[in-house]
Amino acid sequence: MGKVRGGRVKFDPDRIVMSGGATGAHEMVAFCLADPGEAFLVPTPYYPGFDRDLRWRTGVELVPVVCESSNNFKITRAALEAAYEKAKEANLRVKGLLITNPSNPLGTILDRDTLKGIVKFINEKNIHLIGDEIYAATVFMEPEFVSISEIIEEVECNRDLIHIVYSLSKDMGFPGFRVGIVYSYNDAVVSCARKMSSFGLVSSQTQHLIATMLSDDDFVDSFIVESKEQLFKRHEYFTLSLSEVGIGSLKSNAGLFIWMDLRKLLKEKTLDAEMDLWRVIINEVKLNVSPGSSFHCDEPGWFRVCFANMDDNTMEVALLRITTFMHKHNEAMVPRKLCRRASLKLSLSRRRDDFMSQNMMSPHSPIPQSPLVRART
Repeated sequence: MGKVRGGRVKFDPDRIVMSGGATGAHEMVAFCLADPGEAFLVPTPYYPGFDRDLRWRTGVELVPVVCESSNNFKITRAALEAAYEKAKEANLRVKGLLITNPSNPLGTILDRDTLKGIVKFINEKNIHLIGDEIYAATVFMEPEFVSISEIIEEVECNRDLIHIVYSLSKDMGFPGFRVGIVYSYNDAVVSCARKMSSFGLVSSQTQHLIATMLSDDDFVDSFIVESKEQLFKRHEYFTLSLSEVGIGSLKSNAGLFIWMDLRKLLKEKTLDAEMDLWRVIINEVKLNVSPGSSFHCDEPGWFRVCFANMDDNTMEVALLRITTFMHKHNEAMVPRKLCRRASLKLSLSRRRDDFMSQNMMSPHSPIPQSPLVRART
């Protein structure tokens, strides 16, 4: 945890409680902090799994903090206050604020000033702050990642209110190992979480393997560096390819996703129109993307695209399908050089050589020949 934060902060191993992945960690901390019927504020758009992880068994409610594209979905004090008041009007007792930094689905990070404002807000309201930092080591270009653990070293706050969720699934590419972490500055939460961890233990065999791996500093250092380099190349390649067919995306520098802007393709600015477009993309274009409404985004037309979970050949197929779709539905958006060939078959090899090696694979990809991800048509 200290390594992926550049050694700028130290963590006490006695405050770590292990859990079965970040999913189990989130539920565990929700059980510790809130009673059924109490609420957490969550800035939008946010990971849809939170509706399951934090709510299904705990009985906790989630209140969206509405963030807007006009300021690149930044978390503002006004948005936090509005969500807090909305919860009060609904007779919900707010027990905490959950932030994801870096963001899933946005692929952006929270800057230092925003984090300081968030800490000030939770201190004034005397509510807990849960910092989901499972994408901390996926920041592939500046500005650098700033952890909430750094912020509390710089500002006055009640540390009993600060908790971090971490895992190895994204940073080390180990989603199937189910290694999650709750790191709390609150002694009572650590004690409670240790008791609850019995319901989601990490196996001794897994712990032994992970401990051996993480003890190899040279390997971990090189893995993190290589992962960031590959994510950068793939991100640059994918966003450039989208821009060449007239598709924009939110400027981002982290994570495994692109927040793709298809608002221009909506028949009308409604969530129903977004779902109609999503069905076309799924059923006709044959691409698996996620509509913004599934992330509680109030603005129709945004879609999350995972760019790091496929091999190069599959990516080329995906981009060909996107290009064909854009040509069919809005020919004016497709650069003329891509319309010269009647078949609309893209020649991507030259650009690919600019960004990635011939055999480069995402660190989060399945085995290269997996039938689950290998597109054939």
